[in-house]
Amino acid sequence: MRQNSIHLFFLATIRHVSCFGFHTTAVNSRGKASSILRHSVGSLVVAMKEVDDATNNPTEINTQTALSMTIEQLEEVLGGWGRARLAWDCYSNGVDPQYLFGSTIGNDPSSLAFSSWNEYAEKQSLKQSVLPTPRVTQPLGNSALSLLSGLHSHCRGTIENGLATLVHISTASDGTTKLLLRLVDGFEVETVLIPFWAKGYHNGNAGDETSEDSQTNDTDKERTSLGRATRYASLGRTTVCISSQVGCKQGCSFCATGRMGKLRSLTADEILVQLFYAKKIVRLSRDGILDSGSPNDGSLVLPPVTNIVFMGMGEPADNAQSVRDAIEIMTRRELFQLGANRVTVSTVAPTPEAFMEFCESKCVLAWSVHAVRDDLRKKLVPTTKYTMEELRQGLIDTLKKRNLRTVMIEVALIADVNDSLREADELADFVKYITVEVPGSKLICNLIPYNDIGGGSVENHYRKPSMERILAFQRRLQDVGVYSHVRGTRGDEESAACGQLATTRKKKMELVG
Repeated sequence: MRQNSIHLFFLATIRHVSCFGFHTTAVNSRGKASSILRHSVGSLVVAMKEVDDATNNPTEINTQTALSMTIEQLEEVLGGWGRARLAWDCYSNGVDPQYLFGSTIGNDPSSLAFSSWNEYAEKQSLKQSVLPTPRVTQPLGNSALSLLSGLHSHCRGTIENGLATLVHISTASDGTTKLLLRLVDGFEVETVLIPFWAKGYHNGNAGDETSEDSQTNDTDKERTSLGRATRYASLGRTTVCISSQVGCKQGCSFCATGRMGKLRSLTADEILVQLFYAKKIVRLSRDGILDSGSPNDGSLVLPPVTNIVFMGMGEPADNAQSVRDAIEIMTRRELFQLGANRVTVSTVAPTPEAFMEFCESKCVLAWSVHAVRDDLRKKLVPTTKYTMEELRQGLIDTLKKRNLRTVMIEVALIADVNDSLREADELADFVKYITVEVPGSKLICNLIPYNDIGGGSVENHYRKPSMERILAFQRRLQDVGVYSHVRGTRGDEESAACGQLATTRKKKMELVG
């Protein structure tokens, strides 16, 4: 297993990068010359070169950006429905309209200098790629761009490299891609892209049978006959793990983020910008721009983004309003276009009322249980203030008021802590009560093998259980009619655990400073 970081030295094949990142020309890993959009890798390189001038002020950022606005709201800002729709065509594909419609766009191509002509041609190609056919020729003029810049004045006038800047990206050998985003005030949050390739594909290439989904095997000849869009969609799906806070105050003893404590909550815009960057990275991988670093192939091709899980840094229930606002934008058909069953919010349930915070949200609820015996749960989640029966009743009350009654029960299995058959029996009795009390509910137990956060905890050294014990735990649940799924470990390498990349970088910055 190997991990690859994209930074200034990683992009050794780049032949030219302007100081402002407006144009980049590169040679890809296969030696084929390719012109790369400033808006793509060029901007990432500039972002990664930035000097860390972050302030030490953890102040809340409350100013709204276009990312958290509906078409109607943005229409009022830009003075037209068409302008608002065009801007959202860009945002939903991970493109900043300030780039796509700025600079050379709108100029007479015959009068452009050579470098500007390259930029012009690249932008025209990008428009063909991300804009619906009826709007490919529609312009977004300087007045609209000025209004967008004014709207984003609190974040350097832009979404990309403004509201958030991509400062680090790492890719594990299984394709799991972790992004580290720096916010306006200097705090950093993690976002993880987890690809699940359809059968017959791996890293975007045919021929590897390793996958999560089972689909009909096609021959290579049949695959090549498919159109590019159809072939891309058939790759599988990518789940994006989103953070809701910088740090977390719940202090789970097995979690790297819990060691940070809560630094501050994210705004809805800062949550949505993570999806924006995820969309961008997936699009760049599709275009063959990102290098996976795999010795077997020259590029990583991530499947389309289809699912969101709020399982990154932070406790969603401690930032409920921003999470709800972000979900509203994610699930609007004319915006990010995700279905309600494609968005999952995971909460440790600080209070019985935590579930009710998302009663009206278009999402699946997930409860990070980890243990149902009160003393053991308190050991794993030290901030627990309520009994498990009290918290369970809060979930039951919420499910009874929801149309979408699917719920995930999550357990981080830790060797010799909560992975015995005793804990399995207790969990089965605990969750079966929910299905009895809530008719029509669909319950799934998600068993998550512990992911090492480095050096163990202060009081003990947690370890991942053996696969034999994990499967025995799962069988015990299934034998009594409780559906359970063992989550495969993804990105199971250096800094793979949630929050570990951010805490590791923070320690390095402190040592340097």
